[in-house]
Amino acid sequence: MSNHYETDIVVVGAGNAAMCAAIAARENGANVIVLEKSPEAEKGGNSTYTHGSIRFAYNGVEDLKQIMPELTQEELDMSDFGSYTEEDFFEDMCKLTDYRTDPELASILTGKSFETMKWLRDHKVRFVPIYGRQAFKIDGKFKFWGGMIVESVGGGYGLIDSLHQEAKDLGVIVLYEAMATELIQDDEGVHGVIFKHKGKTTEVHAKSVILASGGFHANTEMRTRYLGPKWDLARPRGSRYNTGEGIQMALNIGAMPHGNWSGAHAVGGDRYAESLGEGFQKLSYPFGIIVNGDGQRFVDEGEDFRNYTYAKLGRLILEQPNQFAWQIFDSKVTHLLREEYKLRTVTKVKAKTLEELASKLDGVQPDKFLQTVKEYNEAIRKDIPFNPNIKDGRRTDGLAINKSNWANPLDEGPFEAYAVTCGITFTFGGLKINTETEVQDLISQSIPGLYAAGELVGGLFYFNYPGGAGLMAGSVFGKIAGENAAQYVKNTLINQ
Repeated sequence: MSNHYETDIVVVGAGNAAMCAAIAARENGANVIVLEKSPEAEKGGNSTYTHGSIRFAYNGVEDLKQIMPELTQEELDMSDFGSYTEEDFFEDMCKLTDYRTDPELASILTGKSFETMKWLRDHKVRFVPIYGRQAFKIDGKFKFWGGMIVESVGGGYGLIDSLHQEAKDLGVIVLYEAMATELIQDDEGVHGVIFKHKGKTTEVHAKSVILASGGFHANTEMRTRYLGPKWDLARPRGSRYNTGEGIQMALNIGAMPHGNWSGAHAVGGDRYAESLGEGFQKLSYPFGIIVNGDGQRFVDEGEDFRNYTYAKLGRLILEQPNQFAWQIFDSKVTHLLREEYKLRTVTKVKAKTLEELASKLDGVQPDKFLQTVKEYNEAIRKDIPFNPNIKDGRRTDGLAINKSNWANPLDEGPFEAYAVTCGITFTFGGLKINTETEVQDLISQSIPGLYAAGELVGGLFYFNYPGGAGLMAGSVFGKIAGENAAQYVKNTLINQ
């Protein structure tokens, strides 16, 4: 065994949840070492790959000015930010998970979201309104929708850079290419981590350990074992380093598995894209229709705003023949398509007529597609006006799968179609924690000295996910884990 390290707290992972934990522990007096499996250039886990969009409760513009004091009067005048209360956030968590979300954890997430945003701001993370993706301009004003209105400056990369810089300034040590493999523990609790540092087995001895190393979305075997058949065919997005060791290490010492182990955040994204980052996603589907290889619609594209439906769409596409679909739009709505549709490398076809389009849709039965479009166009309630900023109720009647909002006839060329498949972002199953973020064992008792936060915690998300709630959960529970682990260290020293 080569050299070993000594510290108060070791954090496994170096994404948003992990770095919030490290910063909170450090500002509460603990010495902290962070183990990051990736090389420095790929640090930050899934957080780096996000837009940096973050969901939190706010009562109005005065709250937002505390998070974004840089907002100009001009920006305030041209924006309708509305409000998104703790009750709204909690209700979204309940509704989108079919009321399965752990109510105690969901209550902490929603109730502490605003104060955690202020804490992030105090630690030099900067936020700006998401004008491009979460607001449409109506009568000269940007109206925000869907409960998510800010993103970190520089996206996920900017968020991670800010957190790492702050941690460094506070004296947190980060070791890269450091893959945790095993928890050091006995009957008294957890006392450190065995890890491979640049290929050499090494130990870090500590009084407390915080696990924040993400789920197992990039582990083909675990995906197939837990999510089920065909999930080996899903395209992993985000970090290639999220392969589940953090969860496994805890299960190996008797931690309680918890949450939606057969569920995941999975989106519809470009069928052939080489990069699976944010540009991979194709999220303007509420303004068109989606068809499978049989030329059939298989989902209510207008069920809700896309940031309430996108995380479950990937699963539905995976269930289609050959795991693909096409999103179809006509010229009335193409100006509403998000930036990712305009990339040079998208799998796209364009045609002046529907008949020409049908012949270009690779893998789709053209006759059935044309029949689907005809029936869809005829079923639309044209007496209801189209409005992309609200759930406008412009729907279809009488179809096997009706569209609830934003139903426009596909009748004005040129038409555009985009081929999509399933991309998996993160897994929902993980470890059971209590409200103090202490990891629970198989008899529902806390494992002394072991805390967890971020995507490897189970119980928050089931089936679906409100956009931006993952980063918020990482920050809220990371901060709590850091504070409580630091307190545990103090108590341990007092009792020695």
